[in-house]
Amino acid sequence: MTDKNFMRVEDVARELDVSKSYAYKVVQKLNKELSDKGYITISGRINRQYFLERTCYNGNLEDKKRR
Repeated sequence: MTDKNFMRVEDVARELDVSKSYAYKVVQKLNKELSDKGYITISGRINRQYFLERTCYNGNLEDKKRR
């Protein structure tokens, strides 16, 4: 597994153009969602694909209609 599969808090902050403290909250929220689904998470990092799906950058249209 390469480092490209995960985003660090700094990457999230840069991608969303927010502060690092807010990016920590985003990562914690997304990791909580994944944990509730039964996935193992890494503190301070988020799966890049999941991040893109949950933000408006790469999610599919069907998923967006559900929200």
